[in-house]
Amino acid sequence: MTYEERLAFAATVNGFMPPDEGRALARHGLARASERPGGTWLEIGAWCGKSAVYLGAAAATGESVLYSLDHHRGSEENQFGWDYHDPTLVDPIDGRLNTLPSWQRTIAVAGLEETVIGLVGPSSVVAAHFAQPLDLLFIDGGHGHDVAWADYTAWTPAVVSGGLLAIHDVFPDPADGGRPPYEIYLAALADRFVEVDAVGSLRVLRAN
Repeated sequence: MTYEERLAFAATVNGFMPPDEGRALARHGLARASERPGGTWLEIGAWCGKSAVYLGAAAATGESVLYSLDHHRGSEENQFGWDYHDPTLVDPIDGRLNTLPSWQRTIAVAGLEETVIGLVGPSSVVAAHFAQPLDLLFIDGGHGHDVAWADYTAWTPAVVSGGLLAIHDVFPDPADGGRPPYEIYLAALADRFVEVDAVGSLRVLRAN
């Protein structure tokens, strides 16, 4: 697939990212791949691979590698009885949500198996054993207070100077969405990051 074909495919993948936000994510990834080819990228929160294709399409242009990290059991709001539960993703053997097979198919269809590398497990555990500096970090994991802050504190120190930090589901108005992504966005601004773009609920920042 070409870059544009991958973006078109990403829009069809099961997930929660609107196309304008996905394309913005890809656009900034494309610029970063041009600035620093061969870089290491990481996304937290993979679901069925939508954002991995948007970012992977960009990473492939500069021979960068995107690590896509998720435990693949879904966040709280994805569980049975909640608004974002998808019964088609429940494992018939153990009755638990499992998005990993869908993610694997998505990455294979997009032709990104040598660019997007899956990491399966808890974010904080993986972070403790991941020493590679990051040229791009995308935070879109669990939106609960403890989970979001754990992702922020564990991974943002790895972002290199000039690298990008993207955060999804940032809603300044509490009526539009949960607080933790907005709170870590504010923390990033108060730290060493400068905002470079905002599209919908997506915020893109650059590290000083």
